[in-house]
Formats: sequence, structure tokens, C-alpha cells
Amino acid sequence: MKVLLIYPNFHGMNMVPPAIGLFTAILRNDGHVVALFDTSNYKIPCQEDFDSDKEKEKNLYSRPFDGSILDINLNQGDVFQDFLLKISTFQPALLAISCTEDTFPLAVSLLRKLPKERPKVIIGGVFATFAPEKCLNIPQIDMVCVGEGEGPLKEVCRLLDEGKSLDAVLNLWLKKADGIIIRNRLRPPTKLEENPLVDMSLIDDSRFYRPMQGKVWRMLPVETHRGCPGTCTYCNSPSQTDLYRSQTGCEFFRKKSAAAIYMELVYYRDILKADSFYFWADNFFAYGEDDFRSFCEIYNKIRLPFWCQARPEFITEERVRKLMDLGLFRMGFGIEHGNEEFRQKILKRRISNKRMIEVFSLLNDLNLPFSVNNIIGFPTETRELAFDTIEFNRLVKADSHNCYSFSPFHGTTLRKLAENMGFCSPDTIARSLTRPTVLNMPQFPPNEIEGIRRCFVLYVKLPKEDWSDIRRAEDLSMEGTAFWTKLREKCSKMLFQNQESKS
Repeated sequence: MKVLLIYPNFHGMNMVPPAIGLFTAILRNDGHVVALFDTSNYKIPCQEDFDSDKEKEKNLYSRPFDGSILDINLNQGDVFQDFLLKISTFQPALLAISCTEDTFPLAVSLLRKLPKERPKVIIGGVFATFAPEKCLNIPQIDMVCVGEGEGPLKEVCRLLDEGKSLDAVLNLWLKKADGIIIRNRLRPPTKLEENPLVDMSLIDDSRFYRPMQGKVWRMLPVETHRGCPGTCTYCNSPSQTDLYRSQTGCEFFRKKSAAAIYMELVYYRDILKADSFYFWADNFFAYGEDDFRSFCEIYNKIRLPFWCQARPEFITEERVRKLMDLGLFRMGFGIEHGNEEFRQKILKRRISNKRMIEVFSLLNDLNLPFSVNNIIGFPTETRELAFDTIEFNRLVKADSHNCYSFSPFHGTTLRKLAENMGFCSPDTIARSLTRPTVLNMPQFPPNEIEGIRRCFVLYVKLPKEDWSDIRRAEDLSMEGTAFWTKLREKCSKMLFQNQESKS
């Protein structure tokens, strides 16, 4: 049968979707014909259309970069007309959508353009897992994959091909003609070693490029872990863990074998001509000694530059030195909040400021560039608490300081808290972290959160005698923006001239 994979995404959000490559390989191995409709190269005429990477550059979270190669295949056509044209020419029997919560509205906009006589529609992803009812409320969505999609999608396609019922497919919620919803339980987590090698042949070549450290790399994503053992309340990984434990008795967090990782690396290097990699695990250092040693053995045969992210509490000098020898050129860390008590009590991040400073000082001594991520606008947070994050960042000599507004994603503990406190409604769809907050908190209003967010790097990098002017730049009016533009130029010259002199 013919399956059209749909990836709703906004231009400038350059994370290549590994799931698309995996589903392509699985379905093709089963004899199905697969095509892809990816909206990433369209300028979509809606409020949410903005360039995420350029937004980071504008706010001084990243160095300036030439993004022309990212736009080389920019499509000037109408995304909705092209979507319908793809369906009419390809004639799929199934539309399979993989999306995040912030791109769900775009997926719905596409589906609403479908004619009455249409293919079956299945949707999956983390948002679908934790908000299946919201997905099934959309008339054009017939079924939802709750949890991992490899097994369910394969089974759904086989049964549709054979004209058989889908009612008993594990992980599947489906809407019957009479409106009744069948809610099937989960199957055990996928054995990662049983998955085929990803097939990225349907993805546009321009999507393989990613800006980092002022350069645009041909950087491919590599899975080393799935899930996360952390308990952070702003993340839905703990809920994923609880969901699988309660329904299957199995642990969701798994590590991929070194042999499987190596096959993927070789494919990206030799076939897709990658010049670098990013390991997208939430905590790359969640490795035991044997697993870490195995990874180093296989990567010693690759030795291309790579980026990864980790939690500071897992860092050791020995491991960092070993990875730098193999090609590690940059790391990312989550500070999230600078107030130690707030971070431990509300976010469940149990690490001291002292320990984080020690780790970051170690990385400075090793001359390893790193970025730190921060979030403001958490439920119950105040302006004063947000400035604790600013003050702590002033102690950290990072290559870049990022600041995002808290987004109440479904499946997170803080989503429930925000709803219970009346800061957002149960119907609220969370937006990207790079977009303004959707929370409405009387003690920390949205315009104040957004003002601090755009001035975050100014507060961190400029001397305190400039703070009165930065305070005026927080104002989102034309006058405030004029102050912000002037201060941004001053900070940019200081920041990037310093970085260039170091490099």
C-alpha cells in the first residue's frame, strides 16, 4: 500500500526528524511505497511562522551565521495547495503524521484542507501520547499512536493492506464510525537493535545542515539513548517512564548498542556525506563505564566533530578529555534556573550551584565551548526569581547563554500545576520554547517574561551600570525596542569580538 508520511514543521527549526527515516525504512522493508510531505522548506502564512535559528541569533543566543544554504530549496508555493496536490498525485491509502505539540496546529490546518473522501489518518509523537483525546477530537484524525510507533505503524499498514480490523492493535487508540473510542494498552518498548537502519532518502538535502558556533555544518542526528532517567518536572520523560512501567512493567529508558550506532554513523558519513554529528540524547553521559568504553571504541573509527548535551552532575574530566580526543567540539547543558531552592523544589533538579560552577570551570580549563540553557516564566515564578537565574549566569563563562519561556507541554508535572493554578486552560496547546509564553500569571505577566527573555543576554553580559537602560529595553513598545536595538549592537560587538579573539 501507499503511505504518505507528513512532517509539519516551521522553517528554521532544523532538527532533522530521525523518526521519519526510521519509519521510511520499516515500511519499505515491508514492501510498502512511501512518500514524504515535509513543510520545513515553506514560509507558512500563519502567526507561528518564524525562523527559530534566526530568532536565537537575534537574541544573541548564538553567533551570526550565513544561512543561505538552509534556504537553497525554500519553497515559495502554497503549502496547502501543494499538500493536496501531493495526495492527488501519490494517492496514499494512509497519512501518517509525526508532530510535536507546537506543530500540532499546523498538522490540523493541513488536515482540514482534505476533501470528504480522504485516506485514513494516524498521528503519533509525544503530544499524541499524552493528549490522544485532543487528537481524536479532530474529525480528520482516525487513530492515535500512544507511545512508540515502530510496531504499531507496521501492524496498521499490514492490516489495512489485508483489509482486516485494527481494533486490537496495541498502542493504538481509534475512533469508530459511531464515535466510540477504542483505547488499546501499550506493547513493551521497542528493542532498538531490531530496528532497521534509518533511510533518510526522502528528506530534502538542505535539511541536513545546521548552524552551530557561527558555522553551518552538514550535521546528522544520531540516536544513542531513548528516554531519560531524569525526573525534571518541565519535561514529559518522567511521564513516559511512568506510562510504560504501569502498562508494560518495562523500563522505557534504553541505550542503543555500539554496533547499531556504528552502522548509523557509517551510513551518515559515507552515504549522506555528514561532516559532523549531534547526539540528541537528553543526557549523553547516562552511560555506564562499559557502555561508554564501547562507544569510544566505535567512534575512534569515525572521528568526525560532534556535539552532545549532558547534565552537569554526570560530567567527569576523564570522560570529557576522552571525547574531545575523539572529536567532541561543543556541549550543551541545562541550568534551567539559578535559584537552587526553586530548582530543586519545583523543577526536581537536584544539583547545587557550587557543583555546576565547578563543572563549567573545568570545561573552561579544557577550552571546550559549551552553551547553557535557561527557562523563565515557570508556574509560581516571579521577576525576582528570574533575576536569580540572570545573576547565576553572570558567574558562568559559557560560549552562549540561551533563555526560553516555559512552555506547558502535555505530559509534564508543571503542565498540571499551571492548569490547577489557572495560568492556562486545559485546552491550551503549548508553543515552542522560542516563542512567547502562553501562561497568564498575575505575579509575572507575559509581557514581563518576554521582555526579560529578549534582554537576557544583555543582563548577563553587559556591566550592571547598563541595567537601568536594559530595564527600559524590556518594554516591548517602539521606544523600548529602540533601546534594545542599541544595547544589542553594543553587546554583540563585545561578545563576538571576544569570542573571535579566543578562537
